Amino acid sequence: MNKKNLLALGICFFGGICILLAQTPVKRFDSSMKIGKTGYKLYCNNKSPDKNIASVTPLGFEKEAREFSFEIKGRISKAEVDDINKDGFPDLVFYIYNNDSIPKGNVIAISSEKNETVAGILFPDILDDPKLRIGYKGNDLFFLMEGNLVRRFPVYPTEGKPAENIIRQIQYMVIPGERGGYKFKVARSYEFAKQ
Repeated sequence: MNKKNLLALGICFFGGICILLAQTPVKRFDSSMKIGKTGYKLYCNNKSPDKNIASVTPLGFEKEAREFSFEIKGRISKAEVDDINKDGFPDLVFYIYNNDSIPKGNVIAISSEKNETVAGILFPDILDDPKLRIGYKGNDLFFLMEGNLVRRFPVYPTEGKPAENIIRQIQYMVIPGERGGYKFKVARSYEFAKQ
């Protein structure tokens, strides 16, 4: 085989691998999480980078609590169960990311109403906060810590400000909403140097 044929074969082989990698399906999200005998089963096929259907099945609840589904914008990456509203019943929190070049995260949280029914917990849009949105572009990391929700992201430089390796951390707590239900509220935020 001459060099041209060998090069053409190598390009075809490499191109085929790239096509296969691009067509590799995104892993669906399917998990059951409990505290004691109650919790949630969360399922999402995660097929579309823009829009999917999430299905939540309460586990160990009274008979009135049935599976429900709703549309989400993005893909589910992780879910956790904890008593974030501190009422003695398990709540579900899951994290969704969009498909932008710098992915932006969002949170969906569902509270147990005495293990009989469920209700949503409102999560604020960071872009609505004039202080916290400064330098925000995405790359969020979410996790629960001691019953509170923590969000971390790199602070990107703004005009006239030099780039620094700074991480902003926001700690949210759940409080009662004005019209019933619950919502997340910023408890505190701070920045630290990335190591």
